Amino acid sequence: MEQRYVKETRCYKTNRVFPTDVNNHNTLFGGKLMAYIDDIASIAAYKHCRCSVVTASTDSVDFLTPIRPTDSVCFESFVTWTGRSSMEVFVKVIKEDLRTGERDIAATSFLTFVALDEQNHPVKVPRVVPETAEEIRLHETAEHRAEMRRQRREQSKKFADVLTTRFAWE
Repeated sequence: MEQRYVKETRCYKTNRVFPTDVNNHNTLFGGKLMAYIDDIASIAAYKHCRCSVVTASTDSVDFLTPIRPTDSVCFESFVTWTGRSSMEVFVKVIKEDLRTGERDIAATSFLTFVALDEQNHPVKVPRVVPETAEEIRLHETAEHRAEMRRQRREQSKKFADVLTTRFAWE
């Protein structure tokens, strides 16, 4: 079966933080950060399978350090693990104070994408091969995250069965 190295999926993107990007706490609006994360993760997934992809889940977005207008924010993404048609993508968010050069991990995120053919049917993806210590660690711990995703998805399906689709005003 075809394989690709993690490094072949790696993507980077750096943004400034402008006054229109912040919330009432003068920190980067979480929804904006999440949109950036989904965007760069989808590019890494697409690079891995070289076909259309769709976000299947955002497992987590852990906000670790506030991002301020004096910071730049750098996103690094890469595929960490693959299933039959799915790919786990890790996104590391690094903030840099533009005045001092100090850097911190501001957020981390794991997302799952599914590769699709022209008829929007799931298609088999290449196996991913980690090389660096960081890539190997994320790859080794991916099976556990995949099992947690499966369990959470089953719980979500059961929970959805008890929810109503009626609006309050009906």
